[in-house]
Amino acid sequence: MLTKPRDKAQVVPSYSVPPVVRAVKVLRFIAAGRSVANQSQAARELGISRTTLLRLLHTLEAEGLIEQEHGSGEYVLGTGMIELAGRKLLSLDVTQVASPVLAEMATQLGLSCHLGILDRREVVYVVRCQPNVHLVSNVRVGSRLLAHASSMGRAILAQLPREQVDAIFRGVPLSAVTTATPTTLAALHADLVRVRAGGIVDSRSSYEQGIDSIAAPVYDHAGNVIAAINASGPEGAFASPRGRRALIAQGVRDAAYEISRRMGYVGGGGQPSVKGERRARS
Repeated sequence: MLTKPRDKAQVVPSYSVPPVVRAVKVLRFIAAGRSVANQSQAARELGISRTTLLRLLHTLEAEGLIEQEHGSGEYVLGTGMIELAGRKLLSLDVTQVASPVLAEMATQLGLSCHLGILDRREVVYVVRCQPNVHLVSNVRVGSRLLAHASSMGRAILAQLPREQVDAIFRGVPLSAVTTATPTTLAALHADLVRVRAGGIVDSRSSYEQGIDSIAAPVYDHAGNVIAAINASGPEGAFASPRGRRALIAQGVRDAAYEISRRMGYVGGGGQPSVKGERRARS
């Protein structure tokens, strides 16, 4: 007589530790703002016994992972949890986080993709991912471009306070790379206003004739701009087929948000919806 084969999930041993799984479940329950003041009800919602919930709450509290709110019976995440999260965030390196995201974007778009950071009045290229095509950017890791003229530089500058931008360029002439380059602080600020409104920089031969680029800012867990990414290539690669430019812009926007999310960013600043957006053009 043939017997029904056992499901693969039933024969593969599980290395999960049930008490730890239950503790994590309680932490997520509390992190979501759910109430544990009525322990019987909370236990039912969690699918555990009231006694188990009570023991888990006392253990997590003793370890500093949760704490009571003024003896009300309600719990919130404790400083121990914040410390653990903070250590994780501090250990993140934006270049390591960004590299796989940019590699995927380069493959999908067929364009050179980069990550740059601001160093005084220049943008330093720190990550470069190339697609498997011939028409690619010749910008190398370590290259420095003028921040006020480059797509990634303007994407970063647009997220800084006006007075900080003024301090960066105070007493320094803004060199023209092309006729599209802002050469006064007033012109630069006007351009940065447009960038902030659109959330991206759509650059058309603004740094090198025949080369287009779309850039977007990258944020850390505190919502501070820490870098920018771009996709760049021959202007023809942005123009055809119809709608290609919008597709590239969305790809850059999505990749910037994904890198920011992996860096701990939870806000929506600098990521306006595509519907009705205004792109900054040079």
